[in-house]
Amino acid sequence: MAETPGDLFLPRLLPPQEFFAEGNRGCQGCGAALVMRQVLKAAGPDTIVCNATGCMEIISSPYPETAWRIPWIHVAFENAAAVAAGVESGIKVLRRKGRYHDRRINVVAVAGDGGTADIGLQALSGALERYHDFTYVCYDNEAYMNTGIQRSSSTPYGASTTTSPSGRESIGQKTQKKNLPMIVAAHEIPYLATACPSFPLDLMDKARRAFQTVGPTYLHILAPCPTGWRHASDLAIEMGRLAVETGAFPLYEVVDGKLKLSMKMETRKPIIDYLKPQGRFRHLKEDDIKEIQRRVDENYEKLLRRAELDEGG
Repeated sequence: MAETPGDLFLPRLLPPQEFFAEGNRGCQGCGAALVMRQVLKAAGPDTIVCNATGCMEIISSPYPETAWRIPWIHVAFENAAAVAAGVESGIKVLRRKGRYHDRRINVVAVAGDGGTADIGLQALSGALERYHDFTYVCYDNEAYMNTGIQRSSSTPYGASTTTSPSGRESIGQKTQKKNLPMIVAAHEIPYLATACPSFPLDLMDKARRAFQTVGPTYLHILAPCPTGWRHASDLAIEMGRLAVETGAFPLYEVVDGKLKLSMKMETRKPIIDYLKPQGRFRHLKEDDIKEIQRRVDENYEKLLRRAELDEGG
């Protein structure tokens, strides 16, 4: 019988501790807080987090409080990958001098889509190219949520934000969501994956694989945002499921250059099921929704073809 994500990541392997503390200042239903909780469950205590300015930094570290129960560094908006690379290099130097223990330490860079796809892309690309042994986690809530819901290059086509507002002459966001996982894959790193906290065993299994892989690894994780997406605060898990089940956010891994879909869905739910509960898409007309459906289908079929080629190769 083929293994499933649940088989690969048994509950007994999960540490009982919460390394991202409850009682943080996240919005009700915050998907990004779920992302961090699940990622750190997989990482365990031997972890150092380099966290860029953004939602996770703001809600977790109001002086003198902290939600982090592991070593944590707040870094500038644009340089989470650069600082993580420095931490990893520093550990190597200390080990050569006999001043650091030999057990594996998970060095983790954390940033949102703005700090990753936009302002942090240069630092990320450089760290990947230099082949630093660290894991980069992008929690993708599809806009600059912390500073007022401004569009990012990860904002999907048709979404209304404060800097890409819908109106009589505008559909909202006019460009396609940047395909950042495939940009990362072009760096030929050993492991990357997409994930969603609505599928926690899949997410934590992928995180564990990333942490166990030597070299640079990347996790691109959808983080539903009730505030910015304008959906009910109790729908974050449902929105994540719908993003995956409609094909708007496919789940896959790229291992040594070969792509494997985590959930291969020949029949998918219509995209309207995902768009309708979200206020950021409320303005869309029937023709707009048909266009988004066409784009989602086209992208998913491309992934299916690549997965089939890679499996056959």
